[in-house]
Amino acid sequence: MKPLLLRVLVCDDEMMARKRILRLLGETGLTEVVTECQSGAEVLARLAEGEYDVAILDIDMPDMSGLELTGKMQEVGVEQPYVVFLTAHPEHAVQAFDVGAIDYMMKPVDGPRVEKALARATKVLEEVRAGAGLPAKLAVPTKNGVVLLAPQDVTHAVFDGALVTIHTRDRHYLTDFTLADLEAKLTGGPFERVHRRSLLNLEATERLEPVASGGYTAFVAGGKPVDVSRQAARKLRRWLGIT
Repeated sequence: MKPLLLRVLVCDDEMMARKRILRLLGETGLTEVVTECQSGAEVLARLAEGEYDVAILDIDMPDMSGLELTGKMQEVGVEQPYVVFLTAHPEHAVQAFDVGAIDYMMKPVDGPRVEKALARATKVLEEVRAGAGLPAKLAVPTKNGVVLLAPQDVTHAVFDGALVTIHTRDRHYLTDFTLADLEAKLTGGPFERVHRRSLLNLEATERLEPVASGGYTAFVAGGKPVDVSRQAARKLRRWLGIT
């Protein structure tokens, strides 16, 4: 895969503060997209439209604080980027890490400190891409007992409206797991939620065929098709370096 450049969203209600951090981000050479917002509502709208790796948020903003915004991301179901807080208020650091922030920067921030925060986010993302934390065995409850699968043997999983079917190259298993359950257990590595009804192992994927919606039909080992949504297709093109 191509070296990872970050898609970063910056939110601060003060224009000069935004311009400063945008300039510092541009000087790092570690970003491919930087989007500026001046309110929490604008951040949520941007996240609904596309994917970002990192959100750099001020804490003290008039419509909702950066802490409130981080909680709101989870409530509304947008894909949450890694959060870095940039603030003049040191007293919120404990709360920031409680809501899952990966860094906490104090204003006025300088270039090396911004680069350090981005490097930290890049390291986390690359560990996810490499499969850090995948279990040695995936325990799958079925009507015939618990089946133990090596995660790398799973090619994809599909929800048919009633149950989830987990597929390997030559077998399939009906399970009471939801796709969200599987996604949590297979976080990182080659697994990607590519549709509300499907989870895909990219290493088992042999071909991506474009469809009219802007998504793909992915074909895994054995020629089985898997639907890929338009939003997931954008992410795959980026991660796989497809222009």
